Amino acid sequence: MGKVIELIDAAKADGRKMLAVLIDPDFGADHAFLERTVQNACMAKADLIFVGGSLLTSNAFDRCVDLVKKWSDRPVVLFPGSPAQLSPHADAVLFLSLISGRNPELLIGHHVTAAPTIRAMGIEAIPTGYMLVDGGKPTTVSYVSQTLPIPHDKPGIAAATAIAGELLGLRTIYMDTGSGALNTVSPDMISSVRKSVDLPIIIGGGIRDVRTAQALCDAGADVVVVGTAFEQDPEHIFAMSQAVHR
Repeated sequence: MGKVIELIDAAKADGRKMLAVLIDPDFGADHAFLERTVQNACMAKADLIFVGGSLLTSNAFDRCVDLVKKWSDRPVVLFPGSPAQLSPHADAVLFLSLISGRNPELLIGHHVTAAPTIRAMGIEAIPTGYMLVDGGKPTTVSYVSQTLPIPHDKPGIAAATAIAGELLGLRTIYMDTGSGALNTVSPDMISSVRKSVDLPIIIGGGIRDVRTAQALCDAGADVVVVGTAFEQDPEHIFAMSQAVHR
């Protein structure tokens, strides 16, 4: 298996859209549900499995990642909400910098804390510009990060922020409205960012149906991330995978 960023870059170059299944580690205690979700993701040919969340209420993060890796034939990528959400069992970690906010801990502080551990674990780090976008209601990520999201109807701000991230040397842009958001990132905003940067664009938050997933891909998303929708119906992965890969 090649490096995860190389897989993402290659898919973007070929015009292939990717689906990432996001697993909340707090669901790791339910091993039957976790195994079923991972196996469905693999059978549906989801491209990536993300593990992580803004708020972790259990102490079984490493065990969750270990099980996901055991049951998965897809790359397992950490989507950490804090430096505590690291595991040597993963293939890679999104090294997130919250470039839409002005919280210094999430711009560089947590990175200094996590960097030696990531290096010691030997997992791939993917420098990622994380952009929080207003999804219609306050979410856990906005509360925990103590930052204001980019207004939903301000694609110009999103484009300028993404350009800054690209000039800083980041490898991907992750635009997110947060778990449980009422709305996802608008196609207009995605299109504006797509025209402004050459980086792969990852979109998450509020994606519950195939029509929305298709619209985001058409607007320029390279990776679509779905999590909450699969918590209610793990078999929904099959329809979502078909929509994204189509």
